[in-house]
Amino acid sequence: MTATHTAGPGRSWLLRLVLTFSFAQGAVSMARPAVSYRALALGADERAVGVITAVYALLPLLVAVPLGRRTDHGRCAPLLVAGVALISGGCALSGLAGSLPAMAAWSGVMGLGHLCFVIGAQSIVARRSAPEDRDRNFGHFTIGASLGQLIGPVAAGLVISEQDGRMAPTSATALLVSGAVAAVSYASLWRLEQRARTAPSGTPAPAAGPPVPVRGILRTRGVPAGIFMSLAVLSATDILTAYLPVIGEDRAIAPTTIGLLLSLRAAATIACRLVMTPMIRWLGRTALMAVSCALAGVLCGGLVLPVPVWALAAMLLALGFCLGVGQPLSMTTVVQAAPERARSTALALRLTGNRLGQVAAPAGAGLLAGVAGTAAPFVLLGALLLSSAAMAARTGRARGGGTASGGGVAAPVGEEAGPGRLGKEAGAQQARSKGP
Repeated sequence: MTATHTAGPGRSWLLRLVLTFSFAQGAVSMARPAVSYRALALGADERAVGVITAVYALLPLLVAVPLGRRTDHGRCAPLLVAGVALISGGCALSGLAGSLPAMAAWSGVMGLGHLCFVIGAQSIVARRSAPEDRDRNFGHFTIGASLGQLIGPVAAGLVISEQDGRMAPTSATALLVSGAVAAVSYASLWRLEQRARTAPSGTPAPAAGPPVPVRGILRTRGVPAGIFMSLAVLSATDILTAYLPVIGEDRAIAPTTIGLLLSLRAAATIACRLVMTPMIRWLGRTALMAVSCALAGVLCGGLVLPVPVWALAAMLLALGFCLGVGQPLSMTTVVQAAPERARSTALALRLTGNRLGQVAAPAGAGLLAGVAGTAAPFVLLGALLLSSAAMAARTGRARGGGTASGGGVAAPVGEEAGPGRLGKEAGAQQARSKGP
């Protein structure tokens, strides 16, 4: 990946990227429940809905790493343009589909578009952010996802109606509307990528070489921890969304209240990302990752306790705040640890882990719930998040501890080293060039 850190005043590019992500994620979050309702209206059973949902996550697994490789050695903006087009087309054509195989196909197109967009957008943030700004910028970037996840399902619920056999036409309308929402992203999709500037005379060009093997990226210290944390946090969010209504049914909590509780969780996540920088200064990145995942694991286990609604709301508020840390800091961890010319590939591997988690975690939770009851998925989440906390802490210790800004995630050898180290390397290179 070509290093092109932010130049010029302001961060308007980041604001426009957040707005673009909000519309794209909002469209996907509106379309996914609408796809399920549309499939049910076409005669799908639970198994068919599960297959259609899985296609959304599984198809992108085949192309994630090649897309990352392409982005490492090229521009990011074309992926955003293509991603929005695929999301918009997949949503709209799902609304026009008249068969379950067509629904599955267009759901896969939607998932592929989301993957393209996210790889391109995360790579732009990594390229345009100075190392000391990455935590803040990734935190603000993921606010766009949180806004979309907050608004999208609510919008779908307002459009879709089950009364008088209107599920089929109203779910189709919701999908068409979501396609239009995705297309709005193009309004702020301009000049997000900074053109690479020619290096001054005498300045060595960025190191270029053969692609870094995937196995080598995965063996880089810090990358597995970042990928696993992202998987654990995303799995927690997905399973919480799926199984909190089940808990509500068992405790006679109204669906409207459950929806408000889930919205409260999403709002707390947004609030967390707004104050990410002060928290990193206070605790350091490694400690913040470990503590937030550990607290989230304990809170997930606490959700199974028979507590009143106000206590459940308080736990979800705290849980949402803790879960807000994992995604942006896992991005920074992966970007800082990976070799510079393989950062987009590393981010693609992180997204691959996310997709695997979206498939495996709900399946495992469903099996556990069938055997041990509705409490089992939350215990599974608790164990997953506690394991992620231990992995983050161990990685930080292996890197020699953390600082307030770095949190123990050290830069790879030869990247983002201090001026003294760079000066020594430059001096050594000059001495070698002069010869004996």
